[in-house]
Amino acid sequence: MAGDPYAKRLLWFVFTGSKGGLNRIRLISVIRKTPLNANQLAKELGLDYKAIQHHVNVLEKNNLITRVGEKYGATFFISTFLEVNLETFDEIVTKLEQSKYAKRG
Repeated sequence: MAGDPYAKRLLWFVFTGSKGGLNRIRLISVIRKTPLNANQLAKELGLDYKAIQHHVNVLEKNNLITRVGEKYGATFFISTFLEVNLETFDEIVTKLEQSKYAKRG
């Protein structure tokens, strides 16, 4: 896979460089199918509202999601930058799943 090397490094860092990476992957996977607001995301993912706010801030700062609307009711969508780099995102998810199963096996 060719892809943008900057994007690849950024995605690897955001999704594997810290403890919250797996929740950020889950968040992206949910809003990729259906854009939701923070409260809906908290319910869907079974996470605390404050945790969702933290992950949303990290993803927004790294231009991976965009917010439509204001304050509480703002709905989150994947960004154009992430849409262009979904192949890299999917590659990361696949590698993480493979490593999870390799550890179990």
